[in-house]
Amino acid sequence: MRPLFYAKNAIQHFCTITKHKLTVMDLCFKVGLIRQGLAHDLSKYSPTEFMTGVRYFQGVRSPNAAERQELGYSRSWLHHKGRNRHHYEYWVDVDKKRGWVSLKMPLRFVLEMVCDRIAASKVYSGQDYTDAVPLGYYLSKQEGRLLHPETRALLEKLLYMLRDKGEHYTLGYMRWLRRHPALYERREQPVRQ
Repeated sequence: MRPLFYAKNAIQHFCTITKHKLTVMDLCFKVGLIRQGLAHDLSKYSPTEFMTGVRYFQGVRSPNAAERQELGYSRSWLHHKGRNRHHYEYWVDVDKKRGWVSLKMPLRFVLEMVCDRIAASKVYSGQDYTDAVPLGYYLSKQEGRLLHPETRALLEKLLYMLRDKGEHYTLGYMRWLRRHPALYERREQPVRQ
């Protein structure tokens, strides 16, 4: 029975992460992030991340959350965030003197992060998805406290825009912003949290 359980989970997990990847790819292409769309989340197919997905697959939330609930941490998540620059955690470090240090994310990774959040919300919410879901998830997790203030401001602006004006408008704005990066990308020092 156990091998059949894992075989079924492997197929379902593969389908879920592939659906997510293809959805992110489509959104990234609409914004003009072709290379990032193609390379998005390839680490999810690595043994470290894929086997966790098979073991903890549920279909309605990330297997990393289930692994974290059982073990107190997620080895898969640590692997994933260390290899994918569209996660804000990639840009957070600890300094002995300053404590938590958040770096400002480059614009292209903020835009990919928004595409990632939309896609994850669509995949995990299914029929219940609305353009308000990504913002609701962000607010419920209180992630903003670890983000660089300018990264947080742009992420929140885009998530509220998505909720209020819809996906088509928001992706169009993101495409426009990508062509005008100076509006976001000024050089700054890291900010202590």
